[in-house]
Amino acid sequence: MTEVTDLGEFGDDFRRNPHPVYERLRRSGPVHRVRPPSPDARYDTWLVVGHEEARAALADPRLAKDPSGLGMTFLDEELIGKHLLVTDPPRHTRLRALVSRAFTMRRVEELRPRIRRITDDLLDAMLPHGRGDLVESFAHPLPLTVICELLGVPEMDRAEFRKISTEAVAPTNEESEYDAFVELAAYLTDLIEDKRCSGPSGDLLSDLIRTTDEDGDRLSAEELRGMAFVLLIAGHETTVNLITTGVHALLSHPGQLDTLRADLSLVDGAVEEALRWDGPVENATFRYAAEPLEIDGTPIARGDAVMVGLTAADRDPDRYPDPDRFDIRRDTRGHLAFGHGVHYCLGAPLARLEARTAIRTLLERAPGLALDGPPGDWLPGMLMRGMRSLPVRW
Repeated sequence: MTEVTDLGEFGDDFRRNPHPVYERLRRSGPVHRVRPPSPDARYDTWLVVGHEEARAALADPRLAKDPSGLGMTFLDEELIGKHLLVTDPPRHTRLRALVSRAFTMRRVEELRPRIRRITDDLLDAMLPHGRGDLVESFAHPLPLTVICELLGVPEMDRAEFRKISTEAVAPTNEESEYDAFVELAAYLTDLIEDKRCSGPSGDLLSDLIRTTDEDGDRLSAEELRGMAFVLLIAGHETTVNLITTGVHALLSHPGQLDTLRADLSLVDGAVEEALRWDGPVENATFRYAAEPLEIDGTPIARGDAVMVGLTAADRDPDRYPDPDRFDIRRDTRGHLAFGHGVHYCLGAPLARLEARTAIRTLLERAPGLALDGPPGDWLPGMLMRGMRSLPVRW
């Protein structure tokens, strides 16, 4: 009988700082059977905490993202439809190719001046107050505004969308999660239909509706809803957490903050270290063993759920010496904050651009930035890694 570690037994300490638990697990091996804390405690899962093993698992085609072949379906798939996070090649390859035709590197780069303008506008409103909540005033509205403008979400819908999306990715209970997905599905269906009827408008969602490949293939209505879901949710929730935890890490390490303030050209390294040290996605979404396999000698049965620990892997001392030290000059190459393999995060270039712009501009315009008390509650569950509020003064 495999020993099961009940992560819920570690209480709120695990939510605030899971790294000591992951370190303890890692010392006895890279793969463990665990029971996630509520509300994720629906079934036991394998958890991969070693860097080499996690990187291999993320690229292993035997670990499927689509559980339907095993007779399983889940909430987001039932209500939203098939999307990039719950499909495997060849369907995943087709979906990613279609979205990549519209969501290009050139399109991301063209957003640079607009991201700087939004950043400055938010700071213009925030800085006269002298103190405030960085999440509410800055870290949340910046990526939310960017992704909503990119996809063409009306401004009057954004506050409600923020509330629903946060509950979908970090649910407080199963009932609220279900309600959030129902609302999201209805909203996205209406949004897509409005754009289909109104004709081309230059936003990404309108372009996706009309995108075709060389053979005339295009996204179905269900696939469009799934794509809009992934882009909207992943396109802002993760970046909110990256900006917030990145700033928190800097303000909690004054020596590193002084180094960055003295040379803001180090901001790229600071963002990469923030991604490695306490990235915005704690664990990749579930994979399922499509056939019996082994991970580092641990047998995984067909149908077993596998959770790949991204933040756990990125604190593996076999990959990063002294991994608990936050060091903006560290060589962070190979970190797994954006995943690895065919499911590597499509929005990584946009997230990096927003985080670099946000942190650099914030430090330029608020040289006295400092913590103004402890952070608010950390998000529940094991998917997202972030805090609901961060009091700061400047």
